[in-house]
Amino acid sequence: MTEQRRPATSIRPGFAREDWNERYAQKELVWTAEPNRRFAAEVEGLEPGRALDLACGEGRNAVWLAERGWRVTGVDFSDVALAKAAELAASRGVEAEWVVADVLDYRPEPRAFDLVAVLYLQLPRDELLHAMRMAAAAVAPGGTVLVLGHDTTNLAHGHGGPKDASVLYTAEDVLPALGDLIVERAQAVERTVALADGEAVAIDAFVRAHRAA
Repeated sequence: MTEQRRPATSIRPGFAREDWNERYAQKELVWTAEPNRRFAAEVEGLEPGRALDLACGEGRNAVWLAERGWRVTGVDFSDVALAKAAELAASRGVEAEWVVADVLDYRPEPRAFDLVAVLYLQLPRDELLHAMRMAAAAVAPGGTVLVLGHDTTNLAHGHGGPKDASVLYTAEDVLPALGDLIVERAQAVERTVALADGEAVAIDAFVRAHRAA
């Protein structure tokens, strides 16, 4: 059964939860229902198991994973977003666990997930590294963590994304939080963005790492 439960700790004040709820409250999806293309490409070769999607928003990546046989837990501090995620899952005929929690308070089960996804979680450096440490600790032996976010260089050289430099980061910025995970790739990657009058290029920070089996 699709489940939605509340965290033991409260949502952090001043972190714009209400703003995100208001944004997600519109009828249509804020983001597309399709998964992030780079994320999907990276996951295709993995054997389905348990997956954790931190800051999952409306659930597009989590639902895509569930459709491919993953047992998914999606975490976000917006209950409105997770309600839409549950609706999307139901419309696709799949199930997931949806947890309303601030990623800075949430404590996933350690070494329990074969895949941990942290996609476009844009936080100030100290908070970002804290969330990444929690994500890394959740990776099971043989499991993979995928990190994707708006790169620092996107502000001056790419399209879209936050305009606040304090919440942008590079792939290298993430590495200190990964502990004993084995880093496979840590680099800036380009992403094509469709515009009304053509295309633009966005620059993302990308990290792929795994825990030794």
